[in-house]
Amino acid sequence: MSLAARLTRCPQPYDGDRGEEARARCGELAPELRDLIAGAAGCSPYLAGLVQAEHDWLGEAVEDPEGALESELSRVAALEHDDLGPELRRAKRRVALLVALCDLGGAWELEEVTGALTRLADAAVDVTIRRLCARAMERGKLTDQAGETAGMVVLAMGKGGAYELNYSSDIDLICLFDDERHAPEDLPEVRSALVKITREMCRILSDSRDGGYVFRTDLRLRPDASVTPPCLPMAMAESYYESVGRTWERAAYIKARAAAGEIEAGERFIETLRPFVWRKHLDFAAIQDAHDMRLRIRDHKGLGGPFRLPGHDMKLGRGGIREIEFFTQTRQLIAGGRDPDLRVRGTEEGLVRLAEAGWVPKETAEALSTHYRAHREVEHRLQMINDQQTHSLPKESEGFDRLAAFMGIEAETLRRTLTERLEAVHELTEDFFAPDDAPEETGDGFGAETADRWMSYPALRSPRAVEIFNRLRPQIMGKLKESARPEEALAQFDGFLRGLPAGVQIFSLFEANPPLQQLIVDICATAPALAQYLSRNASVLDAVIAGEFFAPWPGVSALREGLDEAIAEAEDYETKLDAARRWAKDWHFRVGVHHLRGLIDADEAGQEYADLAEAVVAGLYPCVVEEFAAKHGAPPGRGAVVIGMGSLGASRLNATSDLDLIVIYDPDGVDSSEGRRPLAARAYYARLTQALVTALSAPMAEGRLYEVDMRLRPSGRSGPVATQLSAFARYQREEAWTWEHLALTRARPVAGSEALAREVEKVRCEVLAERGGTRDVAADVAEMRRRLAEAKSPRGAFDAKTGPGRLQDIELCAQAVALRAGSEERRLRGQLGDAVAAGLLSESDSEALYGAAALFWGLQASSRLLTGEPLDLDAVGAGGLGLILRETGMADADALRSEMERRGTAASEIIGRVIGGGADAG
Repeated sequence: MSLAARLTRCPQPYDGDRGEEARARCGELAPELRDLIAGAAGCSPYLAGLVQAEHDWLGEAVEDPEGALESELSRVAALEHDDLGPELRRAKRRVALLVALCDLGGAWELEEVTGALTRLADAAVDVTIRRLCARAMERGKLTDQAGETAGMVVLAMGKGGAYELNYSSDIDLICLFDDERHAPEDLPEVRSALVKITREMCRILSDSRDGGYVFRTDLRLRPDASVTPPCLPMAMAESYYESVGRTWERAAYIKARAAAGEIEAGERFIETLRPFVWRKHLDFAAIQDAHDMRLRIRDHKGLGGPFRLPGHDMKLGRGGIREIEFFTQTRQLIAGGRDPDLRVRGTEEGLVRLAEAGWVPKETAEALSTHYRAHREVEHRLQMINDQQTHSLPKESEGFDRLAAFMGIEAETLRRTLTERLEAVHELTEDFFAPDDAPEETGDGFGAETADRWMSYPALRSPRAVEIFNRLRPQIMGKLKESARPEEALAQFDGFLRGLPAGVQIFSLFEANPPLQQLIVDICATAPALAQYLSRNASVLDAVIAGEFFAPWPGVSALREGLDEAIAEAEDYETKLDAARRWAKDWHFRVGVHHLRGLIDADEAGQEYADLAEAVVAGLYPCVVEEFAAKHGAPPGRGAVVIGMGSLGASRLNATSDLDLIVIYDPDGVDSSEGRRPLAARAYYARLTQALVTALSAPMAEGRLYEVDMRLRPSGRSGPVATQLSAFARYQREEAWTWEHLALTRARPVAGSEALAREVEKVRCEVLAERGGTRDVAADVAEMRRRLAEAKSPRGAFDAKTGPGRLQDIELCAQAVALRAGSEERRLRGQLGDAVAAGLLSESDSEALYGAAALFWGLQASSRLLTGEPLDLDAVGAGGLGLILRETGMADADALRSEMERRGTAASEIIGRVIGGGADAG
C-alpha cells in the first residue's frame, strides 16, 4: 500500500520557505505527500537535504515503502568491497528519509521505525566485515578454513540488539571471534587480522563524506574496553564475564543479539553467558547496582538537581527513557533466572512479560509502555532536525516552537504533556530504585543487647549489607515487638540472622518486598525449625514472590512436570541433583508456610508433603537410571519399580518425614546388562538402588532431599536392597512375617516401570486377600503392640505418636484390621471403613479411632513443623501454641492435654478389644 493511502498525521513547516522548496522539488507526488514533505523539510534542515539528494528515488519508494526498504537492504548485501563507503552512505540517506516520512506521517508504528533502522545497521555491518574478511583472505592474512568471516561475529548491544535503534543512533557493538576454530599457533595472526578488520569496519561506517555517514560505532561495551583490543577471542571474553563481570554488563546482555558474521557462533556464545546474565536465584541486589549506576550517569552528565523542562535530557534525565529501560531490565535480572519467559530483549515486551508474571502491576506496565513510546517519538523528532545524536529538549522557546510544529501540536500543549509524562515516569520508577530513608527506631531499648551482636555475624560483614539492613532494622524490630511474645520472636530472629552465610541478597529481597518482612517475623514467632531452615536455605524465599506461591496445590502430575523442567536445564548429573534439591526446597517451604498461615490444615499438609516426595522420587529415578546406564548399560530385563512404604505409601508425611522405600525388579531371564562395564542383574539393581538412595539423601551444595529407610524390604536389613519380582511374590506368600504383611497394607508404587508397578500391586492385593485371614494376625499384632509399648514410652504428655491409643498405636490397629479384612486401602480412614464392612470394627469404634487419629495427627504435623523435635509445649512460644490449638481445635493447653488423655484412653481400650496387647492405658 502506498504511503499516501496510510497518512494519519502531518507536521507543520516551521521554516515555510524551506518547506515550499522541498514541496516544489516533489511536484509529481500526490498533494498529501507534498504536504508531508513540506512539513518535514520545513522543520528539519537534515530532511530537507535528504529530499534534495534523493527526490528522484523517493517517487517510486513512497508507492511501496516496505518494498523499497527490502530492495535497499538487498542492494546493501550485494555491495562489493570498493563500493562500500559511498553506497552504504547512499543507503543510509534513503532509509533515513523513508523512515522519517513513514514515521512523521503515522504510517509506521514505533517498532517498524526502529526495526528498519536496526536492519540497515545489521546489513551494513555484515556486508562490511564479509568484504573485509574476503580481502584479507585474498591477501593471505586469513584462511577460509574457519568460515567466510574466519569465525568472527558482531554482537549488537543496547537498542540495536533489541531492534530499538533511535533515529540518529550510535550502534553499540562487541566484536568477537571463535578461537576454537583456529589452530593455537595461528591465533596471533588471526587475532591481528580481525582487529584490523574491526577498525576498518568502524572507519567505513563512521566516515563522514558525501554529506553523511552510515553509523557511528561504539565498541566500549566489550570486556575491559580500556585495555583490550576491539576484537576478542570468545574464550577470553567468557573468562572475563565469569570472573569479574558486573551488573551493568549483565543488563547489557539482556539485549545482546548476534547481528553479523558467524551468527550461529554468536548465538552459542550468548548461550554460554546465560548463567552469568540470568542468576538461578532472585537477584534483588541488582536494584542497588542499577540505582548506583543511574546516580553515576547523572553525576557524570550533570543531570542532577531540580527538574527543568528546557534542556531536559529525554534519555538520561528525570523520568526519561533510561529510567523505563532500567526499571524493566532490573526486574528482568531479578527474576529472569527463574522465569525464562522474562528473557526478552525489547523494553515494551519486557514490560508485558513482567506484568503477565505478576512482577509489575498491569496498569504500571501499560502506563510505562505508553510513556516510553511517547518519549521515543520526541527523541526521534529531536534527532531528525539535524541528524544529531541528541536527547536534550530545546533551551529556547524557538526550539520548542520548531519541535511542536514537527509533532503537529501547539508548543504549550507539548510543554504540558512532556512535563506530565516525565513526572509520571519518575513517580512510577523512583520508589523502586531509591528506597526511603530508614525510619528511626523507638528508644525503648527493645532487643538492644541482642542487636549488639548482629554486626559480628557473617551476613553483616560487608558495608553494603549493613547499609541495607540498617534501613530494614526499624521495621523488623517494630514487627517483632508486635508479636505475641516479642522476646521469643527476637531470639528466633537472632538465630535466623546468625545462620545466614551472607546478607546482601536476602536483605535486598526483604527491602523490595515488605510482606516478606512480616513473613519472617511470623516464622520466627511461631516456627523455630522453619526459621533455622530458612537461615540455611534463604533462597527458598524466592518462591514466595516468584510464580504462584499462594495458588492451589497443583498435584503430583504438575509437580512432576515442574521438576522435569528444572532438571532439563541442568547440564550434568550433579547439577541435576542440585536442581532437584533447589526445586524441592521451594515446594517444601511452600507447604510449611501454607500450613503455618492456616491456608491448609494438617491433613492437607500431609497429602502435599507426600505428593512432593512422590514427585521427587519419580522425577529423579529416570536421571539415576540414565547416569547408571551410561556406565553399565540399560537395565536388564523389564526394569524396576520403586515402592513407597509407610507414611509415603499412605500419602501422609510431615515436615521432617524420611522416606520408606523398597525396590523390586524383574530381569525377565536376562543375566546381565550390556554396557562398558556390564553387571549381573542382581548386582545391577542393587547398585542402582544404592545410587537412587544416594541421589535422594547425599548432602550436596544445595543440601539433601530426604533420609531414606529401606528396612521394610523383604528380610529387613539382612535382605538385598533390591528384590526380584518372583522372589518378592514368593517371600510374601511363603515366608513373610506378620509385620511385613502389615507394611504391605500401605505399599504404593511411586516410580519406575508402570507395567511392573501393576504386577507388584496385583501381588500385594493377592497376598493381602490370601494371607490376611489365614494367620493369627490378632495374636501377632498383640505381641508386636506389647513389645512396642515396652520399647518406647511417650516423651511427655504431648507426645502425639508414642503411647497407648496414640497415633502409632491407632495406625497399627488400622493396618491389622485391614490385613484381616484383606483390604486394598492404604489410608487410615479407608482401612477403618473396610474393617467396619468386614465386621471387625463397629461404626462407633471406627469413628472414635479416626477422631483420635485426627487429633494426634494435627498435633504431630504441627509439632514437626514447629520444632522438628518431640514436642515441648512450654518451648514453642505463643505463636507455636496458637498453631497447635488451631490444628487440634482446643481452647488452651490444659484442654488439649485433657482431650489427648480422653481420646487416647478410649482408643487404647478399643484397640485392646480388637487386637489385644499393649500397655495399660488407664
